[in-house]
Amino acid sequence: MAPSLTAVGLKITIVNNGPYQVTGGVPLVRDTIGADKAGNSVDWVAGAGPDVRPAYVLCRCGQSQTKPFCDGSHARIGFDGSETASRAPYDEQAGVMEGPAMALTDAEALCAFARFCDRDGNVWNNVSKVAAEPARTAFVHQVGQCPSGRLRALDAATGAAEEPALDPSVALVADPAQGVAGPIWVRGGIEIVGADGVAYEVRNRVTLCRCGASKNKPFCDGSHASDEVRFQE
Repeated sequence: MAPSLTAVGLKITIVNNGPYQVTGGVPLVRDTIGADKAGNSVDWVAGAGPDVRPAYVLCRCGQSQTKPFCDGSHARIGFDGSETASRAPYDEQAGVMEGPAMALTDAEALCAFARFCDRDGNVWNNVSKVAAEPARTAFVHQVGQCPSGRLRALDAATGAAEEPALDPSVALVADPAQGVAGPIWVRGGIEIVGADGVAYEVRNRVTLCRCGASKNKPFCDGSHASDEVRFQE
C-alpha cells in the first residue's frame, strides 16, 4: 500500500551545485544488493545503522574525501549539479503493461540499475503470466524491490498501487555484484526540494545520484556502475 501522507518534518533540500541537506532526524542506514552465485539481484541485505542525527549533509558530486558526507569538494571541482529530471508526476512519465491480474507501470528514466527486475524471467515478461497466487505475491514483491520506484505494481481490477511498506529513511546502497557503491535510496515519502525551492512529487521510494555523473539529476540513472565512473565510497 502506498503511503498517503508525506513523512512530516523530514526533508532533503538540494543545494545549487552542492550537496543534499537532510533535516528532521532522518535515519541514515546502509543496505546492500544481495546477489546469488550467478550475480542475480535476490534481496536487500540490511547493513549498519540507523545513524540518527538532527541534520546532516550528503555528498552529491562524488568527490568528497569524507563520503557519504560533504566536505566542500563540489566547490573545489566546480561541480555542475543542474537538475535535469522531469518534474512531471510519476503517472505522467510511466507507461503501462496490462496483465490478467496485475498491471505494471514503468518510468524508464528513473532506473537505478539495481537489477531486481531481471530475476525470474524479468517482470516485463511476468506481468502477462500473473493470474493467481502465489505468482501474484511474488510479482508484487519483485516489483517492490526496485529502489528507484521506476516500477510499480497495480491491481488490474481496482487500479490500486501495491507499494512496499517502507519506514522513512535514507539508505546508502552498496552493489558488490558490480563492485561499486550505488545511489542514495530515499524511502517512505520524504520530501525532496530542488535548488529552485520547488518540491518534487513525494513518492514512496526514489534514488538520488551520489556519484555526480547522472544525466537525470537529482535522480540516479545507473551511471555509478558505468565503465567511465565505477563509483566507490
